[in-house]
Amino acid sequence: MIRFLFFLFLSICSQTTFAVLPIQHWQTSSGAKVYFIESHNLPILDVGVDFVAGSGTDKPEKSGRASLTLHLLDLGAGSLSEDQISKTLADVGAQLSVHFNQDRAGVLLRTLSGEREREQALGILSHMIQRPDFPEDVMERERTRVIAGLKEAETKPEYIADRTLKKMLYGNHPYGLGSSGEITSLSTLRRQDLVDFHRSNYVSSNAVVSIMGDVNYAEATVIAERLSKDLPKGESGDSLPPATPPISETKRISHPATQSHILTAYIGLRRDDPDYYPLVVGNYILGGGGFASRLMAEIREKRGLAYSVYSSFSPLKEMGPFEISLQTKKEQSEEALKFTRDVLTNFIASGPTEKELIAARRNIIDGFPLRIDSNKKIIEYLAVIGFYSLPLSYFDDYVKAVGKVTVAQIREAFRRRIDSQGMVTVIVGAIEEK
Repeated sequence: MIRFLFFLFLSICSQTTFAVLPIQHWQTSSGAKVYFIESHNLPILDVGVDFVAGSGTDKPEKSGRASLTLHLLDLGAGSLSEDQISKTLADVGAQLSVHFNQDRAGVLLRTLSGEREREQALGILSHMIQRPDFPEDVMERERTRVIAGLKEAETKPEYIADRTLKKMLYGNHPYGLGSSGEITSLSTLRRQDLVDFHRSNYVSSNAVVSIMGDVNYAEATVIAERLSKDLPKGESGDSLPPATPPISETKRISHPATQSHILTAYIGLRRDDPDYYPLVVGNYILGGGGFASRLMAEIREKRGLAYSVYSSFSPLKEMGPFEISLQTKKEQSEEALKFTRDVLTNFIASGPTEKELIAARRNIIDGFPLRIDSNKKIIEYLAVIGFYSLPLSYFDDYVKAVGKVTVAQIREAFRRRIDSQGMVTVIVGAIEEK
């Protein structure tokens, strides 16, 4: 009875959440797209601004410029020093955070919705994105810090594996560039490089403003205009080339770590992909569902070859990676990789069982309300909806689409999209040949 009531509560919450999440959308006078959800449950306002300024917009010789530009936005802007910015935000209890991937760079502000707190915090945010100073001394300090961090990371097996896999998977495609850059390219960056990147990528025509919380529509329009009116004017920039299937290869890299880090991948999924839901639900069954997944059952439970093994899709504007990851003892790395490949090959050939699908759909649908149970979580979805031009009905569509996925759709989507024989693989901490 308790279990029944719990799922009934989740169902009611889910329906209520969808009912109170109407997304309002418009464009500012400067061309920025705005996505707004009004909610007066808490005296809190969340505001995000995203740009087409991820690592995929870098050039190989300037790799790291996009990440460093984002990092320096709150370290001097509008003639305010980094200390002044920090103290001004702390004075009203506001918080700043950033997100960054191959496609986008964004800043998220959380503040109390009272007029004084809101105005003070929004003033800082508008300075940051519209008038960053990129102080020379601060840039030198932060660049040195990033380079030092990369030198340390290059000794860690997980970083070596991830970086090697990305290069193998994408080659010369912009998605193959390191998110933090390379030591050689960072060493040549100058302040003017960041100024130029901001001028060409932090432009009003590709800005997405997300607003969630305790303001009305009229107030939201004022906020959006304030954050976008003085952004640089310009075009959205070059479009990404399509990602092509990699050349199948396995690299074995020696490392003194006691365990082998194994990654195997293929190009997988776009955000607007017609196979999105069959692939996402199928991946939950294959390796994304924790202890309920096939990989975990076969690799850990039955054979004890890894403590954890999982698979994931990372959808982007172009084909984001499909990846399987595990760690195991060096002496059993080859065996673990073989069985992992076998599980994937069998799944692609046969697909899931009806029982697996029913359980997966139930778990995904029942868990969805918990993924949008706070303003902070919702605005993260709102930013994704805006940036990738997803339907305004996304919150409703997600649950309905998951509930309609069939075994045949999953099997056909994986057969078409994932070539188990064409994947790239890296083992860091491989068995050394005698």
